[in-house]
Amino acid sequence: MFWNPFKKISNDCLGVDIGTSSIKIVEIRKKGKEKALRNYGEIKVNDVYPGFKRSIILAESEEIATLLQAILRETKVKTRTAVFSLPDYSSFFTSFTLPAMSKEEIPEAVRFETPIHIPLPSSKVTLDWQVVGGPKKENQPIKILVVAVPNEIIDKYRKVASGAQLNLIALEAEVFGLIRALVKTEETVVLVDIGRESTTCSIVDKKILKLSHSFDISGKRLTEELVKNLNIEHKKAERIKKENGILGEKAVRECLTPVLDLILNEIKQICNDFFKKERKEVESLILAGGSALLPGLKEYFTEKLNVKVEIADPFLGLTSPPILTETLKKMSPLYAISVGMALRGLK
Repeated sequence: MFWNPFKKISNDCLGVDIGTSSIKIVEIRKKGKEKALRNYGEIKVNDVYPGFKRSIILAESEEIATLLQAILRETKVKTRTAVFSLPDYSSFFTSFTLPAMSKEEIPEAVRFETPIHIPLPSSKVTLDWQVVGGPKKENQPIKILVVAVPNEIIDKYRKVASGAQLNLIALEAEVFGLIRALVKTEETVVLVDIGRESTTCSIVDKKILKLSHSFDISGKRLTEELVKNLNIEHKKAERIKKENGILGEKAVRECLTPVLDLILNEIKQICNDFFKKERKEVESLILAGGSALLPGLKEYFTEKLNVKVEIADPFLGLTSPPILTETLKKMSPLYAISVGMALRGLK
C-alpha cells in the first residue's frame, strides 16, 4: 500500500483497475462476515475517445477521470471510497537480505538498503515493502521484498481520483490485489496475468509474494500474429482468437502456439529461479487477465508445465445474484485486479 492518508477502512469499497485500453471497477460491500458483489463494470477508452491510440496510463489525468466518471454514471455506483491499482510495469520490484535484527530495526534498515538496489533516486519514488522470509532460528538473515513506484504516477492517480470525486484511501501494486483475490491456500502458486500489453508472472508462497517479473509478450502479440500471418483485419483476428483460440484451425494454432511458448519459457525461467533460491517446486498455476479464457490455453499450459492450472475466479467467496453466475464465470479473469483492490479497502 503506497498512499493512505486516511488510515481507515470501509464497509463499502470500490476497486479500480486502470488498464492499458480500459478501466474496470468492482463495488463490494461487507456485512458481518459476508462480502457481497454490489456492482461491476468496464469502459473502453475508444468508447469515449474514438481513435485514442495511447495506453490509458499515458493519458492526462483529466482524460482518465472523464473515463472513470463515465463508468461510474453508467453503473450507478454510489460508493465513493476507492482503492486504485498501480500497474506492475510502472512498479520496480527488488529483493535483498538483511542481517538478523529486531522488528523495530527493520524499517530503518530497509530505507538504508533499498537505494542500492533500485535504479531511481530515492527522492523520486515511494516504497512499499514486506518481509518474505523471516528467520527460522535466532540470528538468521531476513529476506525483504521492496516495491518502488515513481511519485509522478502516484500524484497522477491522486488527481484522477479527485477529478472523479472519489475518496482514494490506498494505492497498491496489481500483483498484491491478485494475491488477495485469487490465492486461497498455503501452496506455492505461480500467478500468470496475461494482459493486453504485457504479462506478469509472480511466485506466491504461503500467500507471500516471493518473485515477480513482467515481460512484453501479451494478448496484443497473439492478435498481431494472426493479423500478420493470416492477412486479416484486427477485429476479425480478435474474434477468431477469443472464439477458437488454439482449438481452432491448424493455421490459427500455428500462429498462436509460438507466442504461448514464449510465455511458457518465461514462466519456466521464473519457476527455476525460485527453485534455485528456495529449493521449492511450484504446485499450481492461476491464469488471470484478458487472455486467460483463450480456448485451449488451460489445457496447453497444463500439458507443458505438468502442474495444476486454474482459471482465475476472483468472485469465488463473494455473494451475488444467482442470475449472474454464468456471466461472472465468463469474465472473472478480467476482474481479478479490481476485486483485489476492493477487498483491500474492506480489510
